[in-house]
Parts: sequence; structure tokens; C-alpha cells
Amino acid sequence: MSRAVEESNRRLLRARDAMDRTYSQPLDIPALARIAYVSEAHFIRTFRATFGETPHRYLQRRRVERAMFLLRDTERSVTDVCMDVGFTSLGTFSRTFREIVGESPTAHRARGPLAPVPTCFAMAWRRPSSFGEAAAPAAR
Repeated sequence: MSRAVEESNRRLLRARDAMDRTYSQPLDIPALARIAYVSEAHFIRTFRATFGETPHRYLQRRRVERAMFLLRDTERSVTDVCMDVGFTSLGTFSRTFREIVGESPTAHRARGPLAPVPTCFAMAWRRPSSFGEAAAPAAR
């Protein structure tokens, strides 16, 4: 791998880390592009080529991952969880959650809290593999 590609990947990782830190905030492509030192259009293209999904889809998946935890481990309402993770519409949240997880937020919550296991294991087990691939409910 050339030094230029390595540096480009490093800058994209910094931008993705910024998205992870501020997942509940609106997606700010101009700010992320500045972190990666590229234009907005180039940022979207290279992000997708590098990580396999657009910044918007990545952010939605991260929000759903956080919502999965909140639904199973807190008593907050689905609407509150929806707003806490950065969605502004309950309908969009429910549709996106079902696309990624393969079940509704309410059905996911009905499974109850997870058994005590190391956090790293629980997070890896519950993480959706990629956007648009619904996980089989029995497999999660």
C-alpha cells in the first residue's frame, strides 16, 4: 500500500471516529470532509469505497446498534430511544431498525436483557453485519 493511500485511509478513519463520537447529532458531511482534507463529494465516494457503505448508511447502522443496547438494557420508551440515538422520526427509526436487525424495536426489546457476559462479546454478538442485511431473529 502506498504512503498516499495509507494517509488517506488514516484521515477517513478520523472522520469515521468523529461520526462514532457524535452519532446522535445530524450528519455533517462538510465537517467530516474537512477532517479528511477532501471535498464533500470526494469524501462520500472514498468513504463508500473504503468502508463499503455511504456515510449516511454507516451513521444509521451505528445509531441502530446503540438503540439495540438501549432497548434491551433500559426501560426507556421506543420513542425516547429513537430520539436519543439521533433519529427525528419514529417511522424512519422503526423502518431502518427492521431493515438492519430483522425485527421491530418492540420485538427486539421483548427478548429481555442479555445474560451477563463480557461487554466486548455482547457488542460483537449483537452488531449487525452490514446495512440492509436483516439478521435472522433466532441468530441474534
